[in-house]
Amino acid sequence: MRDAAKARAEDRTTAMFHHVVLMELKDADARFLARVRDYETRIRRELPYVRSYHFGRNAAARAKAFAWAVVATFDSAADHDRYQVSPAHQEMKAFMTPHIADIVVCDFDGSAGDAHA
Repeated sequence: MRDAAKARAEDRTTAMFHHVVLMELKDADARFLARVRDYETRIRRELPYVRSYHFGRNAAARAKAFAWAVVATFDSAADHDRYQVSPAHQEMKAFMTPHIADIVVCDFDGSAGDAHA
Protein backbone atom coordinates (compact mmCIF):
# COMPACT_ATOMS: atom_id res chain seq x y z
CA MET A 1 0.00 0.00 0.00
CA ARG A 2 2.77 2.44 0.84
CA ASP A 3 4.27 2.18 -2.68
CA ALA A 4 0.87 2.90 -4.27
CA ALA A 5 0.39 5.99 -2.08
CA LYS A 6 3.88 7.20 -2.96
CA ALA A 7 3.20 6.71 -6.69
CA ARG A 8 -0.06 8.69 -6.42
CA ALA A 9 1.75 11.52 -4.63
CA GLU A 10 4.43 11.61 -7.32
CA ASP A 11 1.76 11.68 -10.06
CA ARG A 12 0.21 14.77 -8.45
CA THR A 13 3.51 16.63 -8.66
CA THR A 14 4.39 15.57 -12.22
CA ALA A 15 3.21 17.86 -14.99
CA MET A 16 1.26 15.92 -17.60
CA PHE A 17 -0.55 16.71 -20.82
CA HIS A 18 -3.99 15.18 -21.38
CA HIS A 19 -5.78 14.40 -24.65
CA VAL A 20 -9.51 13.66 -24.41
CA VAL A 21 -11.64 12.76 -27.44
CA LEU A 22 -15.40 12.23 -27.13
CA MET A 23 -17.17 10.61 -30.08
CA GLU A 24 -20.44 9.41 -31.45
CA LEU A 25 -19.74 6.52 -33.81
CA LYS A 26 -21.84 5.17 -36.68
CA ASP A 27 -21.67 1.61 -37.95
CA ALA A 28 -19.45 0.62 -35.02
CA ASP A 29 -19.93 -3.13 -35.21
CA ALA A 30 -17.83 -5.76 -33.43
CA ARG A 31 -15.24 -5.90 -36.24
CA PHE A 32 -14.80 -2.13 -36.18
CA LEU A 33 -14.39 -2.06 -32.39
CA ALA A 34 -11.91 -4.96 -32.48
CA ARG A 35 -9.77 -3.08 -34.97
CA VAL A 36 -9.87 0.08 -32.84
CA ARG A 37 -8.77 -2.05 -29.86
CA ASP A 38 -5.89 -3.33 -32.00
CA TYR A 39 -4.83 0.27 -32.68
CA GLU A 40 -5.12 1.01 -28.95
CA THR A 41 -2.76 -1.88 -28.20
CA ARG A 42 -0.40 -0.83 -30.98
CA ILE A 43 -0.17 2.73 -29.69
CA ARG A 44 0.66 1.49 -26.18
CA ARG A 45 3.26 -0.91 -27.58
CA GLU A 46 4.95 1.30 -30.19
CA LEU A 47 4.89 4.76 -28.62
CA PRO A 48 6.86 4.80 -25.37
CA TYR A 49 6.15 8.52 -24.83
CA VAL A 50 2.43 7.76 -24.41
CA ARG A 51 2.03 7.32 -20.63
CA SER A 52 -1.52 5.97 -20.80
CA TYR A 53 -4.01 5.36 -23.58
CA HIS A 54 -7.59 4.16 -23.24
CA PHE A 55 -10.52 3.73 -25.63
CA GLY A 56 -13.87 2.92 -24.12
CA ARG A 57 -17.63 3.22 -24.01
CA ASN A 58 -19.20 5.87 -21.80
CA ALA A 59 -20.73 4.35 -18.67
CA ALA A 60 -22.59 7.53 -17.65
CA ALA A 61 -26.30 7.97 -18.28
CA ARG A 62 -26.64 11.63 -17.31
CA ALA A 63 -26.72 14.95 -19.13
CA LYS A 64 -25.65 15.14 -22.77
CA ALA A 65 -23.16 12.37 -23.32
CA PHE A 66 -21.02 11.02 -26.12
CA ALA A 67 -20.94 7.24 -26.35
CA TRP A 68 -17.18 6.69 -26.86
CA ALA A 69 -13.95 8.24 -25.61
CA VAL A 70 -10.21 8.16 -26.03
CA VAL A 71 -8.25 9.40 -23.04
CA ALA A 72 -4.47 9.69 -23.34
CA THR A 73 -1.79 11.09 -21.07
CA PHE A 74 1.67 12.36 -22.03
CA ASP A 75 4.58 13.87 -20.12
CA SER A 76 4.41 17.01 -22.26
CA ALA A 77 2.64 18.79 -25.10
CA ALA A 78 5.65 17.91 -27.27
CA ASP A 79 5.04 14.18 -26.65
CA HIS A 80 1.38 14.70 -27.59
CA ASP A 81 2.51 16.37 -30.81
CA ARG A 82 4.75 13.36 -31.58
CA TYR A 83 1.75 11.06 -31.05
CA GLN A 84 -0.40 13.15 -33.41
CA VAL A 85 1.96 12.59 -36.35
CA SER A 86 2.90 8.97 -35.53
CA PRO A 87 2.01 6.32 -38.13
CA ALA A 88 -0.06 4.41 -35.55
CA HIS A 89 -2.25 7.44 -34.80
CA GLN A 90 -2.52 8.53 -38.43
CA GLU A 91 -3.61 5.03 -39.50
CA MET A 92 -6.14 4.76 -36.66
CA LYS A 93 -7.52 8.21 -37.46
CA ALA A 94 -7.90 7.35 -41.17
CA PHE A 95 -9.69 4.11 -40.26
CA MET A 96 -12.03 5.73 -37.72
CA THR A 97 -12.89 9.00 -39.50
CA PRO A 98 -15.62 7.56 -41.78
CA HIS A 99 -17.32 6.12 -38.65
CA ILE A 100 -17.32 9.32 -36.58
CA ALA A 101 -20.72 11.05 -36.54
CA ASP A 102 -19.68 13.72 -34.02
CA ILE A 103 -16.51 14.53 -32.11
CA VAL A 104 -15.21 16.84 -29.39
CA VAL A 105 -11.50 17.12 -28.58
CA CYS A 106 -10.01 18.67 -25.46
CA ASP A 107 -6.24 18.86 -24.92
CA PHE A 108 -4.97 20.38 -21.71
CA ASP A 109 -1.84 20.80 -19.65
CA GLY A 110 -2.35 19.26 -16.23
CA SER A 111 0.40 21.31 -14.60
CA ALA A 112 -0.37 22.64 -11.15
CA GLY A 113 -2.17 25.95 -11.23
CA ASP A 114 -3.50 25.75 -14.78
CA ALA A 115 -7.05 25.13 -13.59
CA HIS A 116 -7.21 28.68 -12.22
CA ALA A 117 -5.82 30.50 -15.26
